[in-house]
Amino acid sequence: MLRISASRIIGAVGIAVAAALLLYFVPSRAAGPLPLPKIDMPPAAAKGIQTAVFAGGCFWGMEGVFEHVKGVTRVVSGFAGGSATTAHYEQVSTGTTGHAESVRISYDPTRISYGQLLQVFFSVAHDPTELNRQGPDTGTQYRSAIFYANSEQKRVADAYIGQLQAAHAFARPIVTEVTPLKGFYEAEAYHQHYLALHPDEPYIVINDLPKIANLKREFPGLYVRD
Repeated sequence: MLRISASRIIGAVGIAVAAALLLYFVPSRAAGPLPLPKIDMPPAAAKGIQTAVFAGGCFWGMEGVFEHVKGVTRVVSGFAGGSATTAHYEQVSTGTTGHAESVRISYDPTRISYGQLLQVFFSVAHDPTELNRQGPDTGTQYRSAIFYANSEQKRVADAYIGQLQAAHAFARPIVTEVTPLKGFYEAEAYHQHYLALHPDEPYIVINDLPKIANLKREFPGLYVRD
């Protein structure tokens, strides 16, 4: 994540530039929320927490976004795509483990659907047209991916990507992988709730706070304050 070097470089730029950049985080598309999925899971008749696992760059920002989404009860930063033996930050950072920095989102399906989570994921949480990178972070560990837990999640994810591609919602092709979830492994404790605990860190100010600002602007009905 270039955390030390990027912070030093960004710190030299100054807070004025950082504040200006808050206005310009728009993933390779026109401003405004993407359309709702035409195919989605029906609202659950009774409460029962479900989970979704997404990857889209540094998990700090992904976690920060979904912690502000209505109906989400918990977000955990971690790793998916590789084995349990290599699910450690220092190893994942080499880009050789098969893991992607990911988030596991626990949500109440009576308040928000899987499709709506995908809408937020593609609209404001990351840029799904960047291959094996996200912003200043490069490597397969920062790839865009949806790790589906069952056939219904796969069906909704595939259909939504097809819908967005057909509508030319992005100027470049979507490169998001849709792949089965074989395991999710929680990241080290110091990564959890990193954005909430370090809101003034230059990396967070430049790369992640604009995503939350866009969530608030584009999805006021889904945005939850701290």
